[in-house]
Amino acid sequence: MRPTVLAYFFPDWQTDARNDAWFGEGWTEWELLRRATPRFDGHRQPRVPVAGEEDDADPAVMARQIELAHRHGIDGFLVDFYWYDDGPYLNRALDEGMLAAEMPDDFRIALMWANHELVDIFPSRHPHREPPVLKSGAIDRPAFERMARHVIDTYFTHPNHLLIDGKPFFSVYEVGTLLEGLGGVEGARDALDWFRRETIAAGFPGLHLDMVVWGFGVLPTAVTVADPATLMRALGADSATSYVWIHHTATERHPWPLGDWCDVQRDAFDAYEGYVEALPVPFHPNVSVGWDPSPRTVQSAEWEDGTYPWMTVFDASPDDFRQGLLTARQFLADHPVTSPLLTINAWNEWTEGAALLPDTHFGTRFLETITEVFPR
Repeated sequence: MRPTVLAYFFPDWQTDARNDAWFGEGWTEWELLRRATPRFDGHRQPRVPVAGEEDDADPAVMARQIELAHRHGIDGFLVDFYWYDDGPYLNRALDEGMLAAEMPDDFRIALMWANHELVDIFPSRHPHREPPVLKSGAIDRPAFERMARHVIDTYFTHPNHLLIDGKPFFSVYEVGTLLEGLGGVEGARDALDWFRRETIAAGFPGLHLDMVVWGFGVLPTAVTVADPATLMRALGADSATSYVWIHHTATERHPWPLGDWCDVQRDAFDAYEGYVEALPVPFHPNVSVGWDPSPRTVQSAEWEDGTYPWMTVFDASPDDFRQGLLTARQFLADHPVTSPLLTINAWNEWTEGAALLPDTHFGTRFLETITEVFPR
């Protein structure tokens, strides 16, 4: 069975009121990409989008991107969704661009709540110093209920929202941070049960709750989960996913400054095999385009190994990506599940070196590989 192919969508390519206050009026992450420079011999920076610096809050821009994705075998966007104690962040691409855009009836939209701590790495100024914290990712029960109510009323009801057995799909990035904000496992389970009841009250048969599972956190102060199987059961999760391969490898074992992405792939799929055995829910694999967060560092500083985003670069080719897709296809065949999914990191993570969108170096070759390996 062909999986539903979902590309993670990163929404920091348009103005945002919080960013205006933190970084200056009109700031977007395009500024970091524009300033990126090669940090070592053979370093492929800057990455230059063929379409230029697009504003994803424009419905016409989003309609073109959706058409491009759909034409190349992507069935939907899994949007990085930000909501803190005082409300949404980076929501304009979703609310003003994506939901207002013309899209095929069979193109899907879903949310991955990016509930990690937000720190100032725009840019990071030192490889060995903790960056300033902008927002905590942990939110309490009232804030959680405000978020969930908004998600149900605004996104679940959209005709293109992803449903699994009729249930709206909702993914959580950091389980540990969820527990921190809601007072532990019992508090989180009670909040999630409320979320399910409210989703049913809105006319759905239930909520499909997905958890991102990873044991090696690369984001600063990220909370990792030692025993995901126990938490899956305790929280009543319906499935598990992976966000990016780099979460499943020890980056210090890779050469500096340029590593082999195929080695990371092997580590990731070894971890995925373990998840299939250990988890009580279906596990959906990921294929990652590459990894290069160097644009999020001060470009004038000496390039040295440190904490995120001062990391080994993995500059994957379309052939490397194709191998990842083939490995995922075999993984899905070996571990069949009802309603299989494949996530791809990412549609537009330009400042982490992971973009399916055409650049001036590879053009559409990454996209063409998807239609080759997973034809409709």
